[in-house]
Amino acid sequence: MIKGIAHLCIRVADLGRTARFYCQGLGLEKAFDFRRDDKTVGFYLKAGNGNYLEFFEREPAEPGANPIDSVNAAVAAAGYTPGEKKMGADHAYQAWLTDPDGVRIELHEYTPDCCQKTGRTCYL
Repeated sequence: MIKGIAHLCIRVADLGRTARFYCQGLGLEKAFDFRRDDKTVGFYLKAGNGNYLEFFEREPAEPGANPIDSVNAAVAAAGYTPGEKKMGADHAYQAWLTDPDGVRIELHEYTPDCCQKTGRTCYL
């Protein structure tokens, strides 16, 4: 039986900016860093009860990459029904899948004009 979630891994553009937000802004405490070749490449933040948030710096997206299309292709190749990709009210692409137990999963693909990047109000 699952008694907790050890950690969630989140890829971010800037580790320093992320650490400042979560530690100084939200008051979380850093547990430890991941280092490679004298450079911090990630870190854990304590989230209570033995749970953590894990952050790693992400690679810049490849030009023309379409993550939802790639995921849908892999889902179809595995014999499952892919989700229909459509533009959401937030100007980001989305597709909904259903796992074998009926749990709905949203795939989300940001665009340059999406509210998450522009900060604009999203109208439903």
